[in-house]
Amino acid sequence: MTTAPTADQAMQQFEHTTSRWGRLTMSAVLITSLAAPILLLILGDFGVTFNQLLTAYLAVAAVYLVLAIVEPITYFPILGQAAMYQAFMIGNIANKLLPAAIVAQNRVAVRPGSRQGDLVAVMAICGAAVVHVVSLLLFVGIFGTWLLSVVPEPVIEVAQLYILPSILGAVVVQALITVKQARSALFAAAASLFVVFALVPLVPAVGAFGVAIVVLLTILASWFLRNKAHDDRLNRPETPEAGQD
Repeated sequence: MTTAPTADQAMQQFEHTTSRWGRLTMSAVLITSLAAPILLLILGDFGVTFNQLLTAYLAVAAVYLVLAIVEPITYFPILGQAAMYQAFMIGNIANKLLPAAIVAQNRVAVRPGSRQGDLVAVMAICGAAVVHVVSLLLFVGIFGTWLLSVVPEPVIEVAQLYILPSILGAVVVQALITVKQARSALFAAAASLFVVFALVPLVPAVGAFGVAIVVLLTILASWFLRNKAHDDRLNRPETPEAGQD
């Protein structure tokens, strides 16, 4: 007679399965995405040398290497392991998938980073991906040309300027409301103002590393200025009350 797995065992099995298939699918996508330019380079006569490709690769890698380190560290506490594979496979994490996960976790009242929060993030990203694909088919594939012809040009210019900042601003506000860590939020705001208005104008070379510097400063400030007494109470083992066996 077999017994049903416990919640911890089921979650471990779920994470093991998603990790295995996540690595396989992301590796397959990487190979597929590189296959086309490699075939064009080998079979086509474009006059592109290996040194030119290497230079272009290093130029892009130098910029995005910081994000490749900062983004997984930033997103993982909210999305969890399984949703991280989904997010980096689909893309548009900061302005679409992360807000979807935060709103869903807040709506069903689960804590980011918990077992329930990870599962809710997975389902939220599934929902966001479906909505995205359907909206692309309708508003781009079918009605895209017609919509551009009827929307006034000033409206399009305003949308191009303000839609992305408004989405990112809403994401920040939603994250602050959900996480409810006022001290860390103040640290992050102070670090951002310092980097943008003081450090970058003085040392322009660090501009590409601004996000990483803000994240690092916030982590360090939150750690060293944390409430140590509160942490000690959480980590102190419980003792039986007097008069109890």
